[in-house]
This record gives sequence, structure tokens and C-alpha cells, in this order.
Amino acid sequence: MPKRKITFIAAVNDRDVSQNNLLASPCFRKPHGHQIIIQEGFNSAAKAYNDAIDRSQNELMIFVHQDIILPEQWLNQVENALQYLAEQDPTWGVLGCYGKTQTQGGRGWVYQSGPGMIGAPFEHPSPVQTLDEIVLILRRSSQLHFDEGLPHFHLYGTDICLRAKQAGRTSYAIPAFCIHNSSQGFVLPKEFYECYWRVRRAWSSELPIQASCIRITRLNLAMYKRRLSEIYFRYLRPHAIKGCRAQDIRQLVKEADMTMEQETASHCTV
Repeated sequence: MPKRKITFIAAVNDRDVSQNNLLASPCFRKPHGHQIIIQEGFNSAAKAYNDAIDRSQNELMIFVHQDIILPEQWLNQVENALQYLAEQDPTWGVLGCYGKTQTQGGRGWVYQSGPGMIGAPFEHPSPVQTLDEIVLILRRSSQLHFDEGLPHFHLYGTDICLRAKQAGRTSYAIPAFCIHNSSQGFVLPKEFYECYWRVRRAWSSELPIQASCIRITRLNLAMYKRRLSEIYFRYLRPHAIKGCRAQDIRQLVKEADMTMEQETASHCTV
């Protein structure tokens, strides 16, 4: 286990989910000494996370969804990425487990309940334009904070990466495999689109912006296309839009471990 002390931060609206997923992660089974801050009762991720930044006891802060499961070797993988960046880009901005480049390419390796494996194994941290909110890693010394004008709990990963870029720092997807036990369906809530318009207005100079699940552009064609698709699924195929969080966590971890081993083997070169 790495000796580096870390502050883990999660905005929680369902204690059972956080207890059965994040807090039950294999990487926390042994005594670790890390600070864990659980934020409840906030009306936006930005406010919850900025409050936690002020209370963090450690330089390295990991903001993580309540339904993420971190494997036993996850912290070692993070440490390997940090050591690589200490030589290649010591002023990095934000790190995460999955992100997108501006040209829509995905970078990362995550197992999600339902769809299964997303991404594939890769060796070193890869530069991205934005990162998915499932895991975000910051340093207190970077002085990066979340935009408290951004409402709700969506696209704050996109926003913080653009803030890092504005400060001259690069964001990276790192090879740290995790499991996302998500119940998010295909249809995004109206709150997501409120965040969409906020990000589009705030970062119009950066358009097009490729977030993890939508492309933000000047003409909004991708957004309107998605909204039309959501209408179709909502009324004609409602069974296809519902996410389903796995209840058997041990089985989910076992499936992810087996798939990870298969994926790793298939990417090995002789």
C-alpha cells in the first residue's frame, strides 16, 4: 500500500449505496489511514466539493462517486501514474479514470454494471480535454476549485478540467481500473441540461467541448439529436432506458476482475 496520505471525498445522497459500494471497496479493506469525507445535504457537487477542499488534511484529494468500487490494487495504479507524471508533467491539473479528447476519443478503462467494459488497458496517463465525474483527482496546491455557479451534480468534471486548462495545466485519464455500479439510464435528467447550458455559456471560447456523454457545440446539434433520441426511448422503448444497479456486489467485482484479466491478456504483446 502506498504511504502517500489521501483525502477521499464523496457527495452522498444514499447511505446504503455508499456503504455497499465505495466504502466497501477492496482497497479500503486493510487499515489505510486516509481521510474520508462524506458530504451530505448539499444542493450541488461544486458546493459539496469546495467545502471538502477546505477541510482536506492532505495534498492529494480524490473526488469519487458513491457507487464506485475501487479494486485492491487501485491505489498502487494511482501511485504509478503519479510517479510517471512527476517526471513527465509535474504541473498536471486533474486526473481521472475516464475522459474524452476534443476529437471525441475516449481514454480510460472502467467496468460498468450493465454495459460491461468501457475502454481498454493502456500504459501511461493520456491527455484529455475533459474527465468523467466518476473519479476526479486534484492537488490542494493547484488551488483549483469547482464552479459554485454550476448547479446540481452534472458536468462539474468537464468544468474543472477547463478551469485547469485555463490555469495552464493538462488533465489526464490514468490507467487505474475501477468499477461503476451505476443506475443511470439512457435518458438524462433535466438538471443535466441546465448544467449543459451553464458550461456552454461559461466556456464558449473552448467549443467544441467533448464531455463523457455529450458533445457541447456552438450549434448544439449533438444535444438536440440526443434529446430527440431520449423522447423516442422514453415513449416507445421505456424498458431500454432504465439503468440497473447491481445488488450482488461480490458478483459484480468478480465479473469485473474476470473481464479485466481477459482484456489485459488480449492486449499483452509477446
